[in-house]
Amino acid sequence: MIVAVLLAGLLAITWLSNLGALFKGFGPSAQLGGKLYEVQVVKPSKDGASERIVLVEIEGIITSLGSAPGDLVTRVKDQLALAAKDDDVKAVILKVDSPGGEVLASDDIYRAIREFQKEHNKPVVASMGSLAASGGYYVSAPCRWIVANELTLTGSIGVIMQSLNVRGLMDKVGVVPVTLKSGKFKDMLSSTKKPEDIPPEERQMLQKLIDEVYGRFQAVVEEGRGESKKSNGADGRALVRDWKDYADGRIFSGKQALELGFVDELGTLDTAIERARKLAGITDSALIRYQPPFDFGNLFKLLGQSDAKGVKVDLGLDVPRLQPGRPYFLSPSVLH
Repeated sequence: MIVAVLLAGLLAITWLSNLGALFKGFGPSAQLGGKLYEVQVVKPSKDGASERIVLVEIEGIITSLGSAPGDLVTRVKDQLALAAKDDDVKAVILKVDSPGGEVLASDDIYRAIREFQKEHNKPVVASMGSLAASGGYYVSAPCRWIVANELTLTGSIGVIMQSLNVRGLMDKVGVVPVTLKSGKFKDMLSSTKKPEDIPPEERQMLQKLIDEVYGRFQAVVEEGRGESKKSNGADGRALVRDWKDYADGRIFSGKQALELGFVDELGTLDTAIERARKLAGITDSALIRYQPPFDFGNLFKLLGQSDAKGVKVDLGLDVPRLQPGRPYFLSPSVLH
């Protein structure tokens, strides 16, 4: 009965919110490969201009793991594809509020943004929220222009890989692990291996992997900021000569990031919108977003009664689930 009441309440709230959305700017639908997206007007144009700027949001942990309606990487790629084929879309705002996330997912989004700008000549302007660190900065790096608030926390350029070792606890309670393996390093990062039994070669291999991915991060920053400066000329910011000394995992404020050349301008989302218009050569535009339509059938996923892809129900708790042995572009602050 409790479950039924909760579902009924959830259905009512969702129905009312979606009904309200219909009267708050939803326009015609946009279709992409069988997927249907609603065109939501976030901010209308002042003078009824037909030009549009698309808002693409990256919030929370950047991951390629499936979460309805589709994983984050797929959603970003779809939105960029829709923006690419709409002649009225002149620019994109990448609104970032993220501590980072998976290495591969961050790199996929980075590549999608970079290719979108090159192929379609439509600038992407990053608008950083309260947090755009590590992978959040990684996906911002290829943008033509980066706007941060003075109090934005950004930077945290680096790679982290963690594994919890529970062997000491197991020894206390009398649990002895039995491991059969095909090779010397098959149990790398095992949580049940005694720390003193970890061979130096294993640590060296893992550190080499981390250093390789970290080198990729540095290259992305250098390349992205270099191309941005070249395109923006005197208006843009260049990285300071010793910028790599600051790419050691430390976090900057938006103001510090501006001084070091990691961002181009201080401001808000409105600042990013005005900059996008300037870069696109337009004076007015509507700000829109592509929103997947709601499907009531997806609610049954909560009870395990449907395999259909649906919307994610956000209960207000966003706890990162880090997988041992997987490298992340992630600010350590979210781990505490």
